[in-house]
Amino acid sequence: MRVLVTGGTGFTGAALVRRLLLEGHESVVLDNKPGIALDKLQAAGAEVVLGSVTDVSTVEQSMERVEVVYHLAAAFRELNVPKSYYDDVNVTGTRTVLDSALRDGVRKFIYCSTCGVHGNIQQPPADEDAPISPADYYQQTKYEAEPIVLAQNRGGLETVILRPAAIYGPGDPERFAMIFRKVARGWFPMFGNGATLYHPLYIDNLIDSFMLCLRPGLGAGRTYLIADEEYVSIEDLVGRVGRALGVGVKIRHLPLLPLIIAGHVTDKACRPFGISPPIFPRRVDWFRQNRAFDISRAKSELGYSPRVGLDEGLRLTGEWYRENGVL
Repeated sequence: MRVLVTGGTGFTGAALVRRLLLEGHESVVLDNKPGIALDKLQAAGAEVVLGSVTDVSTVEQSMERVEVVYHLAAAFRELNVPKSYYDDVNVTGTRTVLDSALRDGVRKFIYCSTCGVHGNIQQPPADEDAPISPADYYQQTKYEAEPIVLAQNRGGLETVILRPAAIYGPGDPERFAMIFRKVARGWFPMFGNGATLYHPLYIDNLIDSFMLCLRPGLGAGRTYLIADEEYVSIEDLVGRVGRALGVGVKIRHLPLLPLIIAGHVTDKACRPFGISPPIFPRRVDWFRQNRAFDISRAKSELGYSPRVGLDEGLRLTGEWYRENGVL
């Protein structure tokens, strides 16, 4: 099939494009970030359209003869932008891509949301019907686009929403890199008691779920949480990263409240200067917000089955970090 991936140069998008090409599909990448990642995808056989999901003409250009759309493009941790930018990209941009898909006769539209729309999980594990409680503009606007997508699940267009958990794996030097770096030096500062729950999602498992959604009719009109088979406490996760690296790690417990205050103060101080803060509220949330999910719906309705377990995923990620100079 001919498949469009918006946000195709990101960690998740690029992995999806590579899998699509590997399985013999035509892949079109729409992204506004030129560079090595885009060049590599083009060299691998992807068709590239450079531009934003907020630009109607660019979106129309990318939609030509497309049968399935994966909408991954999003504003995330943007500096020096007004809050309205998140609305423009994550809500209006989604509507723009969706409208174009409807006009061009696309068969299926898969929207990548986030598990973050549920906020702190009060009664773990949470399923798709758990309360919605986004903690920031990214999570809020990702959720605001969900009903827009579901409302279009009629006629010839099928729509599916996936809410991934904490994505990690080889090829991404950012998401788990801080954890791995701290563990690699032999000690880890644990703010709070370390009992907070965390639900990882290995990149190959996520791409498996995306590929399942290519099937006609599968998941149409439904929303799915996508995660690995197990969730763990963050203290357990740190210990398992240590074992994956072959490193003995000492965990030092520290009070959480000073870190919460520092996160807010640093974020506000750096924002006017366009500086990426070393610590910010979302990063602090890792120590205090539970993320634990029930993936039964995806397993029963999509046939989703995470192939890569946590220990294997951490080992493969650690090997990639070492081979690529991240550690």
